[in-house]
Amino acid sequence: MTKTEEFQALRPMLFSIAYRILGSVSEAEDAVQETWLRYQATSVQPGSVKAFLSTVVTRISIDVLRSARVRREEYVGPWLPEPLLTDPYEDPARSAELADSLSMAALLLLERLTPLERAVFVLREVFAFGFPDIAAAVGRSTAACHQLAARARRHMATGRVRFEADRKEREKLAERFFDAFREGDVGGLAELLAADVQMIGDSGGKAPQFKPVILGAGHTAQVLAAFVPLVVRGGGVVQPQQVNGQPGAVFRDRDGQVLSTWALDVRDGRIQTIHTVNNPDKLEHIGPVADAWVALRQANQTDRPTD
Repeated sequence: MTKTEEFQALRPMLFSIAYRILGSVSEAEDAVQETWLRYQATSVQPGSVKAFLSTVVTRISIDVLRSARVRREEYVGPWLPEPLLTDPYEDPARSAELADSLSMAALLLLERLTPLERAVFVLREVFAFGFPDIAAAVGRSTAACHQLAARARRHMATGRVRFEADRKEREKLAERFFDAFREGDVGGLAELLAADVQMIGDSGGKAPQFKPVILGAGHTAQVLAAFVPLVVRGGGVVQPQQVNGQPGAVFRDRDGQVLSTWALDVRDGRIQTIHTVNNPDKLEHIGPVADAWVALRQANQTDRPTD
């Protein structure tokens, strides 16, 4: 195989590693591209191309994450990962780990770890790398990586959320949720929400938003119902879609441009959390992004009486 063929074969895995470490599609893509440039420039053929490329993308991602954390501390409102609609990497033997690690809830838990802990956890718990390869990737001893992994597992275990195992049941619940949403059915929405549901929105101060965090089934259902006319009047579309491995939707304006993504965390037959990403900077990889402020003005102007 040529270098290009070797790299392309491993590219989905490299992206998936980088995304889980960084929580950013754009930064993960940049890390993978930088990995290719470094591989292309090396004159030595590595004994294991997979180990070499995994090491490079991991080290790049750790460096990027360290600088990104400073920016995230200054972020306006709640910070959520960039939504990922499709994970390019598949491994039937690790499907459960891959799916769990992709959810918004899991990625937010990973944010609590140090960059080294996060990298070690992702390589070990998600991708099942051996500790010698992990040690080489992060530049630490095998013993140190064992300690990092143990510490990361403890941190993750304290807040880990287990979602509904039956994907069909989750999809059915999401379908009922978005049907009730389109109809503005407050009662129907409230029935599908956990009593302590949270609706968390990431606009980065760059898009309209009711509140950064909304709590409780009744309040959340009322806010959702109030949002419906703005979507309908503006000719918007709610497109059901897997978001970070969970049921969700992409919201588009009347021209098909992206306004927002929603991801639903389902547990015990109820929606526990709704993560909404409205920051246009985090939606560009999905497609052309709408100006949400313009869409909101158009919706508010529609159906106004004319003289």
